[in-house]
Amino acid sequence: MQNLKSKNFSLFILAITAFAFIYIIAKAAIIVDKRQIGTGDGIYTNCVSTSPYIKEKAETLVEGCQSNLCEVQLLLDYVTEIPYKVNNFKARNPAQTITNGYGDCDDKSNLLISLLHALDKEAYFVLVPKHIFVITPLEDVRVTDKKGMWIDGKKYYILESTAKGSTVGFPFKYSIDQVEMIFDPFQNKELKFQKILYK
Repeated sequence: MQNLKSKNFSLFILAITAFAFIYIIAKAAIIVDKRQIGTGDGIYTNCVSTSPYIKEKAETLVEGCQSNLCEVQLLLDYVTEIPYKVNNFKARNPAQTITNGYGDCDDKSNLLISLLHALDKEAYFVLVPKHIFVITPLEDVRVTDKKGMWIDGKKYYILESTAKGSTVGFPFKYSIDQVEMIFDPFQNKELKFQKILYK
């Protein structure tokens, strides 16, 4: 009788362990799936951050700014000062990019959009062949003469994280039909739109 109880208890423990293992694997797969975005060039890994460290960094960088344009430009300046270096193996999160002191377009765009998000600024990723950049809307007379991406009638300015010293409204170096996806990494959702123009 004691042997039967021990055997049943062992089977119960084994079943719980197996269930826990399957649950952990399934949850990890869901997380990985949400962070992976298929593109024409392969897979982009979403490594954005909403950490307190990134929020504090963003707030510190824009101290003294009196406008959205100032804030966006200072965040862009910070990211473009980080040296560009191709990272073939693994996308890095914003804190790693800061710590390493270098990054490629994925790493630097992850950092830039995370800093913008930390200040509650609307921003999206634009994926084009072999590249990714950030767009954000701005209402400021100082940039109205610059071209932008018009998405369903709303103007977004290009922020190029890999061009040292670049400014808000960086020129679009591709054709509109090369835009593979416009993506909100914090919602893990592709932005749906009817019409996109660059003018």
